[in-house]
Order: sequence, then C-alpha cells, then structure tokens
Amino acid sequence: MSFTFLLLMAVGASVRLAISWVLRSRCGVTLSVPQGLATVLIVLSAMPDWLKIIPIPLPFSVVLGAVLPDFFLRRG
Repeated sequence: MSFTFLLLMAVGASVRLAISWVLRSRCGVTLSVPQGLATVLIVLSAMPDWLKIIPIPLPFSVVLGAVLPDFFLRRG
C-alpha cells in the first residue's frame, strides 16, 4: 500500500509539473494554487466518502502530489 501511495503521489506531481511546463512555455502563465485552497482540497480528499460535501474523484495521494509544491514554494 505504501508503494501505491507513493506512486500515485508521483503521478500527481508529474501531471502538475507537465501542466505547469506547458502553460509556462506556450502562454507565459505560472500555475499556482493559493495555500488556503490547497488545504481545503487536501482536507476534502482525506474525508471519508459518506462525509464529503463535494465529491472529489481523485485519491488523496494524487491530490497531495498535485498541491504539495504550493506549500513549499512561494511564487510572487
């Protein structure tokens, strides 16, 4: 299970990296998610299915891999 979690987290991070690279090279736009929104996405994806207000179809590890750079890197 740990290997699957890390693999899905790497998939989320690599998809985020690819989207950021394409947006920067073609449009000159930098992709960033505000830290508050990133926190809300992580909390919503970590909740059990019966408790979710808004269903997120992605697993917790994919969401974590996709928004984790926003917690460590500040753009501005």
